[in-house]
Order: sequence, then C-alpha cells, then structure tokens
Amino acid sequence: MHETMLKKVAIIGAGVSGLASLKCCLEEGLDPICFERSDDIGGLWNFTEQAEEGKASIYHSVFTNSCKEMMCYPDFPFPDDYPNYMHNTKLQEYIKMFAKHFDLLKYIKFKTMVIKVTKCPDFSVTGQWDVITEKDRKEESSVFDAVMVCSGHHVYPNFPAEQFPGIKKFKGSYFHSREYKGPEKFKGKKVLVVGLGNSGSDIAVELSHTASQVYLSSRSGSWVMSRVWDNGYPWDMLYVTRFETFVRNSLPTSISDWLYVKKMNQKFKHENYGLMPLNGTLRKEPVFNDDLPSRIVCGMVLVKPNVKEFTETSVIFQDGTKQENIDCVIFATGYSYAYPFMEDDSIIKCRDNEVTLYKGILPPRLEKPTMAVIGLVQSLGAIIPTSELQARWAIKVFKGSFKLPPVSSMMDDIDEKMGKKLKWFGNSSTLQTDYIVYMDELASAIGVKPNILKLFLTDPRLALEVYFGPCSPYQFRLTGPGKWNGARNAILTQWDRTLKVTRTRVVHGSKTGFPLLNLLTILFFPLLLIAVFLMFN
Repeated sequence: MHETMLKKVAIIGAGVSGLASLKCCLEEGLDPICFERSDDIGGLWNFTEQAEEGKASIYHSVFTNSCKEMMCYPDFPFPDDYPNYMHNTKLQEYIKMFAKHFDLLKYIKFKTMVIKVTKCPDFSVTGQWDVITEKDRKEESSVFDAVMVCSGHHVYPNFPAEQFPGIKKFKGSYFHSREYKGPEKFKGKKVLVVGLGNSGSDIAVELSHTASQVYLSSRSGSWVMSRVWDNGYPWDMLYVTRFETFVRNSLPTSISDWLYVKKMNQKFKHENYGLMPLNGTLRKEPVFNDDLPSRIVCGMVLVKPNVKEFTETSVIFQDGTKQENIDCVIFATGYSYAYPFMEDDSIIKCRDNEVTLYKGILPPRLEKPTMAVIGLVQSLGAIIPTSELQARWAIKVFKGSFKLPPVSSMMDDIDEKMGKKLKWFGNSSTLQTDYIVYMDELASAIGVKPNILKLFLTDPRLALEVYFGPCSPYQFRLTGPGKWNGARNAILTQWDRTLKVTRTRVVHGSKTGFPLLNLLTILFFPLLLIAVFLMFN
C-alpha cells in the first residue's frame, strides 16, 4: 500500500496507553504531541491523596492483578528484582523508567487540558482535526493529521442514585469508591460496600481490619480468583496461554462451561460464601482478591444481596433482611466512559449511544480513518501490552500501510463480535474481549504475529515456550515491523525472573524453570480431549 504523508499526531492523555502511543508514533517517524491535564505521567497509576476532577483515582493499597511478565511493555521488561504483583507506587516507578528510557517526556505538554476536538472544514479531503487546548486559562488551537484518544475509562464514576431508593435521606455518609483512599476514617464503624468488583472487594477486605463490621452487597455475584494459582505460580502465567485458549475455544460449549465452573470453584465453593454468580458460565471478568474468602469465613465481611432501599440509618436488602445503624456506604459501582472534548460524540458512540469501534479502536464511519481510541478494552490480559499493540495497529492505519474494508464490512465485524460478547460475557456492549484472540487479530494485520509452525521447525525450544507457556508481551516483538532483538531471550528467561523474587530462601537441590508438572499436564491433555470427544460422539 502507498503510505500517506501524515506526520502530526495529537495524543490525549499520558497514562500507560498514551505513553505507548507516543513511543509507537516516534518509531514510525511521526511528530506526536501528548497533552496531559495533570503535572505527571501515569494516568490511573499516578496516585494522589485526593480524587481530582477529570482524572482517574486509586486508593493507596492498590496492587496489580497482572504479573510483571504479562503486563510489561513488550520491549521493556520490568527489572529482575521487581515483585511479580506490584503496589501502585512500584508500577509508577516502572512507567517513569519507561518514559525516561525512550526519552518521551519532551513530547508531553503537562497541565494542558484538551477541551475540544473537531473535524477541520476540509476533513473529507485531509482527515485533519482541530484540537483546542487550555493551559493557565489560555486557549490554543492546533491542527493535527490524526488524534489518538488515550484518556482511559476509569475517570467518570457510575453512580445511579435512582437505583437506590432512599439514599438521599440516608443520614450517614456515602460516596463513590473513587473518593476512597484508605481505612483510617472508618475505625469502629459499620460500613456497607455496594459492588462486588475488584475495587469493592479490595475496599471491603481492607476495611474489615478496622471497621466494626463490613457488609458487601452484590447484585449478581462474581467468581473470585487468587493471584496465586496452581503450585503457587502467578495465575496469568498459567492461564493466559495459546494452548489454553485453543482448548477453551475448541471444546463443545457444555464441556468448556463445566471445566470453567469447576476451575473457578477449585479453591472454595462460591455458593457457600454467597459469591456464586447468577450465571456462572459467563466469562465475565473475575474478581482478583487473595483475602476475601478468609475475611468472609472469619465473619468480618458479610456478603449480602442487592440493596432494595435505604432508610435514615439502615439498609434493606432484596431478600428482606435489614441492617441497622449503618455509618457509611461506599458505592463501588464502576465507571462510565465519556469524551467531553468531542464536539460530536457520535463519532465514537455512533450507534444507540454505545461505543462502536472497529477492532475496538477505530470509529468506522469517519470519511478518513485518522482517529483512534486506545485502551478502551478489558480482558484477562494486561492493558499495557494491549494498548501498545492497538497503537501500532492504529498508526499503520493512519499511514495507509494496509487497506481497511468498506464501512459496511467494518460494521458487520462489529456486529459479529457483539454477538460473541453476548454469548461469552452476557452483554453485547461490554468492553471485554478474549485476550489472545484479540491480540493475534491485531498482530496478524500488521505482520507481527509469531508463526508457531515455523518456530517449531526452526526454533523448537522457543516454539514450546510461545505455544504452551505464558502469552507474554514479548511475543509481539519477536518478528515483523518493530522487532526487538531481546524478545527471544526475554521469553526463554521469563520463568527465571518470576521465581527469582520469591525464592529468597533457596533450598539445596531445588530447581528453577518451567514447572514440570504443568508441562506433563499439557502433554497429557490432547489425549484427554480425544477421550472426551469419543465419549460424546
């Protein structure tokens, strides 16, 4: 394809997606400018003592749910001595190291808010955008050849007060979880946490050590997973593999569902803890919490159904039970995504006010494909490698490196994926997707998907690790445009780095490397599949 002369790119937000986009633009010889409304990089991971308007907010005790080998930028591994799962301050250190290593800071305009993005009058010809920014109460207008929206989706709290009758007359305090920073203010109090997601579970567990009683209300339940998986290995290094994905997607639905539920109940039976999802076979994002079951069994967290209504001092649940003398309610009810700087919001929300994006990135009905939304996706994979690959794909589109299908075909592709989301996740408009399938789809389009068959013929040791081992980010820098020469070694040594930080007391005769039991299980599994197939045919 003939590449266009696009050069100047506006990047909105300097979080992990914005930094990935910035670096990818520079790799392709473009001229990017990143606008960041705060005074530092990191976005969600830039902790502040107070929640700030228009900015993502986290509490002090947040840890990552993806381990370091699965969530790094694909050509910039974490330092060897970093823990597998990190406190937010540690991840912020890494983000700053990344920006410094690739000299990204000089391309970022801090304390600069994007207030309006509009098509230029000749957009149908040039594809250019007029971007108006504000700094120190002064507005500035600039024309860009393309725009990458990296503003995240944990900024605007979803607080549907109309779904909680009586909350306005409740005399205790109540607020959204984005305002929560720590447990100090809740000592000796009765606290209700509404919402069984990652934030709600984390907050309930943390408060259970200081509050007199914590109630955790859930509308639909959730699977609860531990970061520590089989034999003590990080969950995602065992679960997020190409082989596991192939098996899950190849088995008959009934068998796949049975195996999934069985695996989710392996640690403890969710039904006995009041956590069982209403539809346990849906692949909704699970909650990652290592401590919730123990806090429930110790009576410090009581799981309750959805809230029916509030009175001045109490809460009544859907099952008719009532809890008196509630001091505080924390609504961990998630976030909605909005783009207040878009004059025409229908560019991104082009159908039924839902975000409608081709490959989860591109507004499909633009006359010129010069806008991309990066990081607006959720999966069991980490956001850093996902957004990095999205950015690489988007920039190839901007430059005309490959031809997009007609609008009708793009909308058909969106509809097909919405159908699959309805089947797997129970909601067609969810941001969730199958991580490896999605990553391979993007990687194939830009020529960076590893060729497994070729690897088995030319580098069998690497092929075994790529297919049966963790689908780590390095795989998408093994070959093709943007190839990183360190990718092969990073893949072959990923288990060494994983074990190094936990084997701080070495027992004589112990071995490192890929878990042998897991390898034997993998080799045995095809035989099991054949047996199951024969049994049902």
